Amino acid sequence: MDADRTNTTDDTDAHRAHWREVVDRYRRPSTARALWQLVNTFIPYGLTWYAMYWAKDVAWWTLPPLIALAAALLLRIFIIFHDCGHGSFMPSTRANDWIGRIAGVLTFTPYRHWTWEHSIHHGTTGHLDKRGTGDIWTMTVREYLASSRWKRFSYRLARNPFVLFVLAPLFVFGLMQRLPSPDAGRRERHSVWGTNLSLVCVAVALSHAFGAGTYLLLQLAVLALAGGAGIWMFYVQHQFEDVYWERDAQWNYVSAALQGSSFYKLPRVLQWFSASIGFHHVHHLSVRIPNYNLQRCHESNELLRDVKPLSLLASLRTLRLRLWDEHSRKLVGFGRVKR
Repeated sequence: MDADRTNTTDDTDAHRAHWREVVDRYRRPSTARALWQLVNTFIPYGLTWYAMYWAKDVAWWTLPPLIALAAALLLRIFIIFHDCGHGSFMPSTRANDWIGRIAGVLTFTPYRHWTWEHSIHHGTTGHLDKRGTGDIWTMTVREYLASSRWKRFSYRLARNPFVLFVLAPLFVFGLMQRLPSPDAGRRERHSVWGTNLSLVCVAVALSHAFGAGTYLLLQLAVLALAGGAGIWMFYVQHQFEDVYWERDAQWNYVSAALQGSSFYKLPRVLQWFSASIGFHHVHHLSVRIPNYNLQRCHESNELLRDVKPLSLLASLRTLRLRLWDEHSRKLVGFGRVKR
């Protein structure tokens, strides 16, 4: 592992030029492929909501699978929203922004504000001295041992799977995204207020169609499932045993991409619903690669192909990992602290 780290932390001009050459051919967005994703994602999502409208009075027992389908499609819409924020989905900046705003309303996420925070995440992934924005709260073993009893309890609570994947999605997408960050600029603040106003309009219209109680129940269920899946994807992309974390002097962007972001190898149907974001090491290597080019880029280069995949079964074991051990350079569980 140390040898791998040494090889990938080469930050010479020639090394950077090599990676630019690898990824540049996949950075060009395709209007045709992007439009096809809009057709096969947004239209089925709308039809699923229409099916739920029909099912609520005729066949209520079909609602659970329809809610699950709507949540899966909403997750895919969020990845498209994410690509628009990076300017990688469509060739046109204006098209990216309009699609991003619409997808932001559907996913309860203000487009400009989220894009601003997410850009910080990409610049600080795996950086121990720049944690705290757009990431999962991660403490080192030393920090945890030096913390107060209350802070330890808060950390354990925040890392609890029920809190992280069941309660947090509704808090993050339902409440937290409704308020701008204190550090947000004017454009980002307007993005939050504009999204909130749009959500009120959508809620009024759908409440009129479904009934306020029914709409609220369906929307919360879809948002909770999609949000839980989204947070899980984000969690497993940066929380695995051999993940990369370094202090300021040793931190390196390419190493953070290839070692600090997982290659989450999912079954084909799950890869489709998650819009190939499991190729996260490729995405962090170059944010301008659209989701529909990530797999092709991964398969085009030997070093990318050699990144160890994380299977669906193996990803479940990451739930026991809680703290970064700077001595062993691994993510470990609370059991390490007791020992």
